Amino acid sequence: MFVVYVCPFFSENTKYFIDALSRMPEVDMGIISQDPPDRLDHHLQGRLKAFYRIDDCLDTAQLTHAAAELTRVFGPIHRLLGPSEHIQVQIAEAREALGIEGMDPETTRNFRDKDRMKNLWRRAGVPCARSRAVTKPEEAWELIEKVGYPVCVKPLDGAATQSTFRVEDDHTLSEVLRASGPTEQRPLQVEEWVTGSEHSFETVTINGRHVWHSLTHYIPGPLDAMQNPWIQYQVLLPREVDDAEFDDVREAGRAALDALGIDTGLTHMEWFRKDDGTVAIGEVAARPPGVSVMPLINRAHDIDFFTGWCRLMIHHEFEPPRERKYAAGCAFLRGLGAGRVVAVHGLEKVKHDLGDLLTDLREPRVGEPKGLSYEGEGWLIVRHPETEVVRDALNYVVSNVRVELAY
Repeated sequence: MFVVYVCPFFSENTKYFIDALSRMPEVDMGIISQDPPDRLDHHLQGRLKAFYRIDDCLDTAQLTHAAAELTRVFGPIHRLLGPSEHIQVQIAEAREALGIEGMDPETTRNFRDKDRMKNLWRRAGVPCARSRAVTKPEEAWELIEKVGYPVCVKPLDGAATQSTFRVEDDHTLSEVLRASGPTEQRPLQVEEWVTGSEHSFETVTINGRHVWHSLTHYIPGPLDAMQNPWIQYQVLLPREVDDAEFDDVREAGRAALDALGIDTGLTHMEWFRKDDGTVAIGEVAARPPGVSVMPLINRAHDIDFFTGWCRLMIHHEFEPPRERKYAAGCAFLRGLGAGRVVAVHGLEKVKHDLGDLLTDLREPRVGEPKGLSYEGEGWLIVRHPETEVVRDALNYVVSNVRVELAY
């Protein structure tokens, strides 16, 4: 079976998926990327059947041409896939052009176009924020009259808090609208700011049937972490994923996926527990989750979820893991300021004190530049059968580890 994986760049996270795919004995693997093959580790290069480099993975024409050339040389592509959210529509369009099985472009746009997504949810009665796709400034002001401040302003096809702003007054909104210049071709999504705790909800769906789920707690929400550079972000995956307190989340999350028309895949949803106790669905992506959620699921169940995703997307098969053995959590080690890492304080003592709780560690490396996101310059994962022990361990880490940055 010839499977082609599309990835703009060979990030650390991307290599986990490449490794899992390339180890599947029934798969001949090809890659389409903007990066050259020599940026892959040698052992991964040696497992590839095919490689095609293009200038822009966001260009459907380039992507389709590359896939067509691989087909001409190596035979039919059975699956064309990639976990990056930004290229989902382009992959779907290339699949459609070449007759490759997978999610079609219209369904993919339900997941990428946030205004389209919210409108489908409102029709289906899924709880979500009031919002509007803004093509000119007047439309933003009309929404403000209805919902007030603060509001969240972001691209219609945004991901992972990129170019996302919390706007609290008329002056700031005017500046954002002036700088962004929304148009019919490039609208902005403006929506009411939901207050409460923020979480994720992951779901495996096969032929429209939701067969497994997981969830995490964000501590704090990603946008709060981006706006407060002193925060060392945490993600907590509780053991009690099936408890009654999450019944409303499971119901709303599955209804949200049904409204978007998911057939087969792994989805990553963000949701809020509002201050009044009710649920609001934020947005959902038809891809594997980031922020170390995949490794957290691995540690909570002692499984290889990267290979599980590959089997799901290739064979439409997934064996749900048995009862969750552990809670797991990730603390991101993030320096305050700018420059490069010059020292990491407190980490050796924390490693000693955590003992067997510590399962994975990516230490910040002296000399590396400041990270571009709330994930910082390193991270560590802990697990334990009791959720509160994991929560306490994460708090201990971020209270005692300090990454020092300087020019």
